[in-house]
Amino acid sequence: MSGLVHIYCGDGKGKTTAAFGLALRCAGGGNKVVVAQFLKDGQSGECCALRTFPNAVLLGCNPSGKFSFRMSETEKEQTRQVSQCTLREAFAAAHDARLLVLDEVMAAVTCGFLTVEEVADAVQNRPAELELVMTGRNPPEELTALADYISEMKKIRHPFDRGIAARDGIER
Repeated sequence: MSGLVHIYCGDGKGKTTAAFGLALRCAGGGNKVVVAQFLKDGQSGECCALRTFPNAVLLGCNPSGKFSFRMSETEKEQTRQVSQCTLREAFAAAHDARLLVLDEVMAAVTCGFLTVEEVADAVQNRPAELELVMTGRNPPEELTALADYISEMKKIRHPFDRGIAARDGIER
């Protein structure tokens, strides 16, 4: 069985939701699943649900708990180091998994916490049967060239535009 590469991208809501939906489907089918979240704290509702599966591994990666544009240079360096470690740890944990999700890995690349080269190298050298999902806005061409699926979530309207913050259980 050959593992394929998915990219869920775009400016609309649903990238992480789609990735976690696939992770829940896979884990519910008895398969090992690894999810690594970049620039998130791993405390959202979907993370809590996934933790109930003994065959799921969840890695969070936001040491400062801040958006990148609010981080000091020291916090950015710490986040860079933790992101690189999390990427390596995710692929190591997924050596015997059916599915690996790299949630917001595109943001980690865009913000300079990971290089496109190190992500592309990890993707190309993963076990052949490992299904891989990468999420985030503006995927670089080097990563889209490696994808078998590319699904774009397009924002047409979003409550945030009216000042409505993310709500527990719905957007986080």
